[in-house]
Parts: sequence; structure tokens; C-alpha cells
Amino acid sequence: MLKKYWLFATSMIIISLITVISFYIVLTPEKKLPIYQPSMVKFQLVDSTIQHVKRFHKIDDFSLVNQNNEIITNETYDGKIYIADFFFTTCPGICPIMKENMIVLQDEFINDDHVLLLSHTVTPEIDSVQVLKKYSQDKGIIDSKWNMVTGDKKQIYNLARKSYLVAEDIEGPRQYDMIHTENFVLIDSKRRIRGFYDGTDIDVMDNLISDIKILKKEEFE
Repeated sequence: MLKKYWLFATSMIIISLITVISFYIVLTPEKKLPIYQPSMVKFQLVDSTIQHVKRFHKIDDFSLVNQNNEIITNETYDGKIYIADFFFTTCPGICPIMKENMIVLQDEFINDDHVLLLSHTVTPEIDSVQVLKKYSQDKGIIDSKWNMVTGDKKQIYNLARKSYLVAEDIEGPRQYDMIHTENFVLIDSKRRIRGFYDGTDIDVMDNLISDIKILKKEEFE
């Protein structure tokens, strides 16, 4: 009799746990990524002309040249999720680490046509197409997945400060100088910022990969 009661009690406990877990799964809302606006970002990283903007911020149109001397525009990324960053090839500090972590993303999404990568040099006067090509080959960058772009310095400056919101201005005699940050920026298929991530932290790449999958589900499923 006691054994029978014990079996019944155990069964009821298991059923109750399954019911509670099922309700929790059903009632827990799916994670949604925020849509970042200039007013939500550290003001030092945002151009003064847009620091007040609270709605409708998007990445501006652009036209730059990649490591294969191909014109890369915003249309190249239309309908795609992509991760953007800023760097320069002679950077001795954070850039090599950022590139290694971007390689992790490249490998993770190598067969996923929905996800692309985009790196902008902040020293276009040094980082020519030829320099970027050698750098990309040395780093193991796959051209079909990842564009490294150079071009007009003013345009790159404005993209960093007015679109991606990831660079500090430098006051000085040289126009359009800036200090790029370690941030990777997650952009959705509508050219909106959905996240900022420390590109020097390998552990943060797991968070970014998870958020990309959440964004893919939101946009493509």
C-alpha cells in the first residue's frame, strides 16, 4: 500500500513539474532585441547634430571600395543582417583581437547567406585596396562573407559618428580624425542598430551569435 502511494505521489509530482515548466515556456515572452537610437548611446560617440534623435535612426547610404576593388554600397547589404566595425591595418592594440573574434563570426555563419560582415578602415590614406587585400589574405578573410572597405575619409568619419555611433571625435588640425572603439555593431535587414558588443572579448561573441539567431528568427522566419 505504501509503495503504491509512493508511486502515485511521485507521478503527481512529475506531472506537476511538467505542467509548471510547460506554462513557463508558453508564458515567457521571446527575447526581442532593442532598436538603438542616437539618444540611447554615450554622447561622446555620437555626432552633436544627431544626439537628440530618438526615433527612425538608420545607417546612411554609402559607397566604398573593398579588398577586391569592388564598389560596396548599402544595397550590397539590403535585406541582410550584418556586423560592422572600424579598424586600421597598422593598429597594434585592439584591432588584431577584434579581427580574430570577427573570424569566429565568419566561421559560425559561413554557410548562412542572411549574415554578412563589414569592416571600415579609419585610415584610408594608408589602407589602400592593395593593403586591404594583403591584410585580408593574411587574416583568412573570406571575400564572399566579409568586405573590408576603404574610401573617402569624410564619408567613413560620418558613418562612424552619424550612422554606427562608435567613434570619438578628435579635436585638432587634421579634419575627420577619430578614435574608433572596440564595438561590433549588429545591423538588421532594415539598416537599424540592434546591438553593440565588445569586439575584444571572446566570451561576448557567444552573446552576439545568440542575438544574431534571435534577429534571424524575427526577420526571416
